[in-house]
This record gives sequence, C-alpha cells and structure tokens, in this order.
Amino acid sequence: MNDSHGEQARRAPRADGRGTGAAPGSEAAPGPGTAPGAEAAPGPGTAPDPAAGPAPEGSPEFHPYHHPAAGWGAANSVTRFLVREGALASGARAIRRMNHEDGGFDCPGCAWPDDTKGLHLDICENGIKHVTWELTRKHVGRDFFAAHTVTELSGWSDRDLESQGRLTEPMVYDPESDHYVPIRWQQAFDLVGDVLRGLDSPHQAAYYTSGRLGNEATFLYQLMARELGTNNLPDCSNMCHEASGRALQAAIGTGKGTADLRDWERTDALFVFGVNAASNAPRMLTALAAAYQRGAQIVHVNPLVEAAATRTIIPHDFLQMATFRATPTSTRNLQVRIGGDMALLRGMAKAILEQSDSDPKAVDQEFIDRYTAHFAEYRALCEATDWEEIERQSGLSRAEVLAAARIYREADRTIMSWCLGITQHEHGVDTVREIVNLLLLRGNLGREGAGPSPVRGHSNVQGNRTCGIDHRPSPEFLDRLAEVCAIHPPRAHGLDTVATIKAMHAGTVKVFVGMGGNFALAAPDTAYTAAALRSCELTVQVSTKLNRSHLVHGRRALILPCLGRTEKDHQAGGVQRTSVEDSMSMVHLSVGMKRPASPHLLSEPAIIAGMARAALPDSATPWEWYIEDYDRIRDTMAQVLDGFEDFNRRVRLPLGFRIKQPARELVFRTPSGRAEFSTAPLPDVIPAPGTLALGTMRSHDQWNTTIYSHDDRYRGIKNLRTLIFMNGDDLRERGIEQFDPVDITSTAKDGTQRHLTGYLAIPYDIPRGCAAGYMPEMNVLCALGDYSTQSDQPLMKHVRITVTPARGGQ
Repeated sequence: MNDSHGEQARRAPRADGRGTGAAPGSEAAPGPGTAPGAEAAPGPGTAPDPAAGPAPEGSPEFHPYHHPAAGWGAANSVTRFLVREGALASGARAIRRMNHEDGGFDCPGCAWPDDTKGLHLDICENGIKHVTWELTRKHVGRDFFAAHTVTELSGWSDRDLESQGRLTEPMVYDPESDHYVPIRWQQAFDLVGDVLRGLDSPHQAAYYTSGRLGNEATFLYQLMARELGTNNLPDCSNMCHEASGRALQAAIGTGKGTADLRDWERTDALFVFGVNAASNAPRMLTALAAAYQRGAQIVHVNPLVEAAATRTIIPHDFLQMATFRATPTSTRNLQVRIGGDMALLRGMAKAILEQSDSDPKAVDQEFIDRYTAHFAEYRALCEATDWEEIERQSGLSRAEVLAAARIYREADRTIMSWCLGITQHEHGVDTVREIVNLLLLRGNLGREGAGPSPVRGHSNVQGNRTCGIDHRPSPEFLDRLAEVCAIHPPRAHGLDTVATIKAMHAGTVKVFVGMGGNFALAAPDTAYTAAALRSCELTVQVSTKLNRSHLVHGRRALILPCLGRTEKDHQAGGVQRTSVEDSMSMVHLSVGMKRPASPHLLSEPAIIAGMARAALPDSATPWEWYIEDYDRIRDTMAQVLDGFEDFNRRVRLPLGFRIKQPARELVFRTPSGRAEFSTAPLPDVIPAPGTLALGTMRSHDQWNTTIYSHDDRYRGIKNLRTLIFMNGDDLRERGIEQFDPVDITSTAKDGTQRHLTGYLAIPYDIPRGCAAGYMPEMNVLCALGDYSTQSDQPLMKHVRITVTPARGGQ
C-alpha cells in the first residue's frame, strides 16, 4: 500500500486507463444539479474528497466468491495485513488479550457479545485489523504537521491520511500559515472553555459521539453538555439504529433487544434481516455455525446473498481448519428488493393467521390475550393486504413467503435479528415494529431462545445511549441526573445528527465537538456537511488518527489525541479500566495492554474533564476527582442509570453483568402496559421507471470510514472501490457491460440532484431495480433532506438513482 506523500499519494488515474474514478463531490463547481454547499470556496479544508484510498495497485478484478467465510481466507488476509503493517509481534500479543474477561481489552470494532464459555480466541479478521491499525508504530506529530499544510493534506486520500499513524500531541489550526501547530493541553482546554462561555446560548454547541467512547467517558460527556445547558447530543446511532430504538420502545417499552447470546445458543429458528455478518459482525459466524450444527433453521433476508449467508470455517475450530470442512450458515436465503422486508414480514404474518383458522396452535392466543394490545386491528390489516401486493413490494413469490412462514410456524422458539438493511429507510420504524408483530403472534418474547435481537455496529454504541447520549432524554433520567449530580439539566429536546448539520450550515450551531469517528465522511450529503463544518466558529476532534474531519474544520480547530482501547490508562489511582456494553446489553470491563503511543496522550474521560473544567470554572462537579479513579464515576452512574445498581461490584464479575430488560420479564413500559401490535400500511418501495434503489454498504476490508485496502474479498472485488453493483438485466437494458464506466445521479425529495462520474459497473446477483455501492464514497448521493420522518435517519439504504453510460465513454 502506497504511504508516500505528495502527488503519488493523491488520487491517480486507474491503472486500466478507464478514467479517473472521480471522487464523490468532485463535480463541485457551481451549476445545475450541484449538491448544496459544494460551491464552497477552495482553500484550507476544501470539500472533502472521500476517495477512501490511493490509486489501486493493478487493474480492477471481479471473480464471484464461492469459498467459505472466515477460515483460511481470513487467516491469510490477517497474516498479510500484519506483515504489511510490521505488527506480527504486537498483533500476536493483542490477539491473546482481546475480548478476555481476565484483564483483557474489548475489541474496538463491532459490538457482538463475548463468548459465554470464555473462549480464548474470541476474535475475528476485522477485529485484528482494527486493533493492528491502532497499534501502529507510525506517529503523526509536530514535524509532520510542519511539513504539510492543510490545503496539501486535503488533496490526500483518506487511506493515506490514516496510514500516517497515531496522533501524538494536541494541535491547533493556524490560519495564517495553514498548518496545525502544537498547543499545550491546558491552552487547548482554555480555548474550548473561552469559546463555549462566549456563546449567546448553550444550544449553539453540539457534542457528537461515535461508538468507540467507553461508558465512563460517555457519562461525563453528557454531564458536561447538560451542565452547560443543552441536550444537543447527536451520535452515530442517529444514522444507524435510531429506528430500532424508537420502534422497540413503542412496541415493548424498551429501546433494546431482549435476546442474549445464550438465547442464540438455544433457539430453533433464526431470521437475519439486512445483515452482512461476515464483515460487520464476524463473530456471529460462530453462532450461526453452531445453530446449524444443532439443527436450527437459519433464514437470511437480504438483497445480496452475502458470504456469511452461505457457509463458514471457524478459524478457532482447529479441526475444521485442518480438514477444510465448512459448516453451512443458512438453510434458506430470501433476496428481497431493497426496502421490501416489511412486505415479507406482513406476508409471513398473513400466512400464519390464515393457518390459524384450521390450526389453533399457529398463533399463541393465550399470550396475545394476556400480554398484547391491538391484535384485532392487526389481524384485520393482514387480512386486508392482498398477496399480489405482498409479492410486488417484497420482490418474492408467494411460495417463497409461505416457505418462510412455514419455518417460523414449525419453530418453537425464534429469534429475529436485523441491522442497517432494515433501519436506514423511510419506513425503518414500521419495519422493526412489523418484526415485533410477527414475534408476538407466536409468543416469541419473554422466554429462552426467542425475541428481537438488533445487531448494533460499533463497539459501545449501545452503551453510549444507555449512559446518556440522547438528544431526547426522558424526564425520569433528567430528574435523577439533577438529584444525584446537583445540576439543572435542560428539558427541551436537543439536535440529532441531521438537525446538527443543518444548524451548523445555518450558523445557529457554532461549536462542534466530536468524540471519535470521522464525521465529515460518515455523515450524508458530503459537500453540504463539509460546508456546515466550515461554518463553525470552533471544531474540536478527539481522535487517535488523522482523518478527513481534521481538514474540514471551523474557523478555529483543535485536534485532541486520545488513548486507544489497547493502551494502558494511568491515572492517580493506578491503571484504570473502562466499561462497555455490547449489542445484547452485557456490560463488562476493558483494560489496555500496552504503553501509550505518546506520553502526551490523555484518556477520553480526562479530555472531557479538562474541557468541562475550563468551560464551567464554577462547577461543583468534581471533575478532577472523577479522573483520579474511574470507580468514582461508576459509583455516580450507579445512582443515575437504571440497571447499573452496584455497578463496581457487578462489572467485575466474570463476563460482567446484563442490564435488566423489563420486556424480557413480560413487563411492558408502554402506554397500555402491554406489548403493542402496530398497524402501519405497507410502503411503496417500487422504483420509478428508469430508476434504481441504491443501498450503500461497507466493503469487507473496511471498518466504518477506515479503508484497509481496495479489495472486497467476499464479493470478489480486487483493486476497486468506485463501483456500482447492478442486476445483469438492468445493465443490459442500459447498454452497459462489466467494468464499463457509468455516471450515477441521485434525485432528492426536493428535486435537487447529486452526481458521481466514472464509476465502474459490476453485474451482481441482486434483484432488478436495486443497486449497491460503498460508503463513504457514495454518501454524497444521499441528500441531507432525505431522512426518515419516522426516525430522522438518513436514507442510506434507499437512495433514488439513475445510471447511464459515462459521458464520452470514459
């Protein structure tokens, strides 16, 4: 991988000579169809070039993947990665310490739960890559920033930016020289404090959180924001699983799933919707293989048949590895059209209800009568929905829907799991509620081996919400926070991610603080988001590595480098542990294993406390005392947060503890006191003639906006990211062949258009009318105004596009 600087590190023409592969937003010159904000003047922090890597090495290749997921492919990929990064020794040490309950650190990647049996190799390919990326010996300090202006760095690829290594000291932007220059920690804190205190209103600041922030830092962060007087706490959940939380809260009175990993080990049927497990939650493969081996039915529902939905070789199963014996991970795959999951679910419910006329055991009427509300209305809705409409909207035949319903009917215990393929739609909330409807029909709630199970993405994204990162906090939470912490938290709802971007663009939010992540690339409507960030008076990014968000900044900007999850956190009370919550509500401790990359790094709790003390000089909150010993933070959290009672003792138990879920005990905190059936009509998800529904996704060799290579092994792609996957018939209809360059245009709800040029077309097994491609490159196509009215989430999985041969054939 090319880590050089200057022209070679910038985006170059493709090796095959098929055009430049223009980066998203590259047609930013003013004119018809230009994305709002794209006409921002050039200069420091110009519109982000989300081309995620340097020019690919070699010509693009596409060879459909037919091998098992994980197995030797993962082992070889990890070995090559460790060698390339010069991390064979440190990587091996990390593997031995990752996801261990006895003094190990929690993987900073996905939020899949740790193995319940204390497995000593509870790791995966992407987790190892993620950790190795953090363990790099390469550093980015004052000498690097002295050698490169922000304008120059803005021309580098995102892959090259992150490849420079770990940030080592706090930096502040100097507009006169267009360089970041060193600043002392206290000076940085004072700058933040001065700007925050000088605002006309506390609501002129927003405090963003990515999923990597630990629970203790999360609690302090929301405490700081609320003591300052705002609930402007946007987070990555606003872009990912907001629909899940709102739907589950409305249906069963809790914003989380009720199933845990032990339920996965006991269920008779698993329905997995909109999940690419092999890349996004690879340790799920172990659970899928085990379920198949014990005879469970496993149904994957996704427009693409992903590698995880076929078969796998589990790397820590040495017999499988030695014999190359793969285990199937599915018993059926259903390729719904993009957005068609709700129609499938409605069809399954209709089939179950029709069967109940002759088979009373098809539905659990006793459960329904005792624990649910609005069943009669839901039954009438299902009966009124005709099969023709179900087939049309789902893209499946009636026979396929009935086969899925039969699997569900014959299973005594069923888990339904889902990810962003369900949530990032206009009707995401309705679809999650339809999942719950189907579970309620057969009493698959409140008992072992059953229930809803959303697959959260980033390591502690669920813990962030649990510990107070919520722009719509409940009055009960605010009451306890006020009583325990002796502050007066604001009661008005704050801004979520979409609203924050709009407010920055309008100038009503003047300060943006980002705790981790790469907001400039992760957010939708890339050019508009960039213009919004540049409109700020101050942007503060707390990070481990250099990324695009440091270059797309406000008039004043700080880079504050923090410890990574793998590093020891030394405070006055000794080496500290932090806690995280996985996607199934287990809370456990994590402790770093290695010396920090630089003596100038601070922990995230310490950085938050430093900013808080500077912004709130008269605060009675004992910020410095908290940082001396994180047990003190946890003692306060135990008094504020439901389910965290006796926190310090319970979190030290083997595997930690599970936060109590009332709905699992059939206690429903809903207006009716019961689980509530919903009665939403089916949405129309059929693309207009000549258009396609585009869903953005990660490649396999990628974690969020971090790109490890231009390869996507499980989809058979090599040396290419600027691509679009399309049905072969859709390509032929447009006169397009494999690797032909194409132009892609999205049309927003308001009629504005956004463009990508020179992308290469790949024929793929995907339903007609559907297309797929990689984020963050394609985020530019999702207009900021195209967000769900149900969840306020950007519609990343349902962008309306047209695809044509590239102008001039380039």
